[in-house]
Amino acid sequence: MKKILLTLFSFALAVSWAVYAQESPQQNKNIEDNSIVPPESLNEHLATLLHEWQIDFSKSDNKCRQGMNVMFHDSVYTKRLYEMPTEMEMSYNHVVRQYIDMYANRRRDMVGYMLTIGKYYFPMFEEALDKHGLPLELKYLPVIESALNPIAVSRVGATGLWQFMLRTGQGYGLQVNSLVDERRDPHKSTEAAVRYLKDLYAIYGDWNLVIAAYNCGPGNVNKAIARSGGKRDYWQIYYNLPRETRGYVPAFIAANYIMNFYERHNICPIESYQEMVALDTVHVNNQVHFNQISEVLNIPLSDIRRWNPQFKKDVVPDNSQNYALILPTNKVYAFLEQKDEIANFRRNDFMTHRENTDQYLVSSGSSSVSGTNVYYKVRKGDNLGRIASKHRVTVKQLQAWNNLKTTRISVGKNLIVGKRAVAQPVQQQTETLVAQQTANTSTETVTKTVNEYYRVRSGDNLGKIAQRNRVTVAQLRSWNGLKSDNISVGKNLVVRKKTVEVEQPKPVQQTAETAAQPREGSSIITNYLKEQLEGIDTGSVEVPEIETSTEDE
Repeated sequence: MKKILLTLFSFALAVSWAVYAQESPQQNKNIEDNSIVPPESLNEHLATLLHEWQIDFSKSDNKCRQGMNVMFHDSVYTKRLYEMPTEMEMSYNHVVRQYIDMYANRRRDMVGYMLTIGKYYFPMFEEALDKHGLPLELKYLPVIESALNPIAVSRVGATGLWQFMLRTGQGYGLQVNSLVDERRDPHKSTEAAVRYLKDLYAIYGDWNLVIAAYNCGPGNVNKAIARSGGKRDYWQIYYNLPRETRGYVPAFIAANYIMNFYERHNICPIESYQEMVALDTVHVNNQVHFNQISEVLNIPLSDIRRWNPQFKKDVVPDNSQNYALILPTNKVYAFLEQKDEIANFRRNDFMTHRENTDQYLVSSGSSSVSGTNVYYKVRKGDNLGRIASKHRVTVKQLQAWNNLKTTRISVGKNLIVGKRAVAQPVQQQTETLVAQQTANTSTETVTKTVNEYYRVRSGDNLGKIAQRNRVTVAQLRSWNGLKSDNISVGKNLVVRKKTVEVEQPKPVQQTAETAAQPREGSSIITNYLKEQLEGIDTGSVEVPEIETSTEDE
């Protein structure tokens, strides 16, 4: 009897397994490492990351020495993940295992460096997440997004610690222009990322779906849900997600594991002996270059760049808005005290853009300038340093031009802020030109025939063009060597021949001696001039298009 029951049980189990395999043909497939696409941060070269992290690890001498990786049984990983005090589900499977092995084995050096860099970033992330009531384990999302690299740029243009695409970042208030990219600002991008994650959770109500949507966009997640028959569990829609996103949640779970259990795998933080300094924020609304700050306040340029990665060209723009600049706490007071000195230090070397270029155009005679001084009316909030910075002059120049004994100025006062070249009056220019022409008596008047041209436009024909220019079709055909009435749009036609008087230099009487001794290169110039004069004689000089108004078009 027992044998019969055992046989029936085995048969029922086999049937159940066959039904399950038929209904879920993909769920029982083993996902190999090359079947999923790991996040880009895991493929980044360590040398590139060390350069972009801008932290000096060269003098690192850890007391802790990294040993060999220790492999554990699946049950150990399962238990450790399940017992982590997290709001988010940290389930274990063989895909998660692949990423744990990747962090603990092939990328263990990267983990050691990120453990040190995380001491700066993780508290910042936790504060923002806690303020909005989000799970604190989301602080490890930038580990897989950017490897904690604030200036990381993906192959599709996602930028910063949180890898914002341009439109998404701008949609959450991040400013992006040629000089500033706030996706690279650790503080502002973190705040934007937390708000974005919060909005996604309001849509899906499941954190695994939220971070999947963060990676590939809500549209792709919605498509995967629809293809799965409306299922809203990440692991049930797994195979309907883009390949890049399939490995995203497992990589996130593995990042949480390795950041909490790194010691069990003989990984230790690779400490930097670079001094950790207290930092503070100052608000700047005047243009200033990092080199000016570096040289005046004696702060290494690399440090200013590391603290302020959002300024792409080492320049804080001149703008009505305030920009947050991170500096050491012990340098903030000095920056505020020496703000004018910093703004004017070697300004012409670092700020090459010119505010006004009228002085280069005055000599053309196209405009007249009334006066030599450029004035600026003082507005509320102005000071001499700010005005000098805006007009690329020094405070001492402003004081000298305006007879100021102190730096105090009143609102509404007109200050001289620059000197502009005076254009020569038009009448004086004309008189000078006439005098020069009168003085030149070595010219003679000759009669030349020149052509007037017309460019054929759509709808034109020879009859219409001849009537408009009061000539005959025969004349047009003769002047332009036409054998038929066919003309192409864009062709320049001779429509009139005019006789004009042209002033030209009188021929220089040369002696046999001077003619026999030409100067080097003179034959080339002479031939060129001769060709030009011959062109005038044959009437091949093109004059601007002449359009008459004798006929309505």
